[in-house]
Amino acid sequence: MTYAQIKARAAQVREIPLALVLRELGAQPDRQDRSKWHTDQGPLSVTGAKFMNWRQGVGGGGAIDLVLHVKGLDFKAAVAWLWEHFPGAEGTPAPQCRSEPALRLPPAAENQLGRVYNYLCLERDLAGDILEPLIDAGALYADSRGNAVFLLLDAAGLPVGAELRGTTAARWRGMAPGSRKDLGYFSAGPATAEVIVLCESAIDALSFLMLRPGTLCISTSGAAHNPRWLPHLLAQGRALYCAFDSDQAGDRHAATMLSLYPAIQRLRPRQHDWNDDLRCMPYLAPSPPLARHPPAIQPLALF
Repeated sequence: MTYAQIKARAAQVREIPLALVLRELGAQPDRQDRSKWHTDQGPLSVTGAKFMNWRQGVGGGGAIDLVLHVKGLDFKAAVAWLWEHFPGAEGTPAPQCRSEPALRLPPAAENQLGRVYNYLCLERDLAGDILEPLIDAGALYADSRGNAVFLLLDAAGLPVGAELRGTTAARWRGMAPGSRKDLGYFSAGPATAEVIVLCESAIDALSFLMLRPGTLCISTSGAAHNPRWLPHLLAQGRALYCAFDSDQAGDRHAATMLSLYPAIQRLRPRQHDWNDDLRCMPYLAPSPPLARHPPAIQPLALF
């Protein structure tokens, strides 16, 4: 089957209601929470066409992403599975346009900035000279609950969402209501860098920047294999690495991304994520930049 045929089928099966797909996958609805389903990957929260596995910190949107997550298939196999189990998808009408929820960014709270700064420096080993320019630019701030807020910006530099990270003993992460991860991202490092690296979180992006200064580090705010802004970055001709976590979800989404965009290369942290790698370093030694045109499959050593 050609790429064009797979793409056409994907467009048809992607809009299958998630409840129908979950039942076909053998998932069970929760008896008390109508938005919760129990799957082989753990409980999922479902809102419209979006789902979230809070236990794994993985979410997505549409029937294909759901099958990718629950069954662990690659993109092509997930489309084939949906096509086989929902033969009527070919006649599925296009969904009605619905307005997206308005973005609600948490207000900044200057009295909590010290807590956030200390958390990122003392517990996450991030350097002040990396954090301070982001704070000065308003891309990183504290909210009234002491959460670290990392802004997602679109191509025009306008906020389209925010990653939230708890800084208390109870570890917590989430997104500001109405965030649109498909329209923008959090980034750190030189905007004109020849090498771009995609990480799963803002803290990982900042950690990678410390390990590899001079790299443009972007957070996809979770493992996402095909954000809407990705083709635009690829069209710029810069080297691009998928540096998702070293776990099942990270490897699965990375494999799907690389199957869709062969020019992207995989880069795995030695530990679970890049902040773990950073904190495992007894000291931060200088590191050469990533190669602009590296060998296709050769692993890249950090130090």
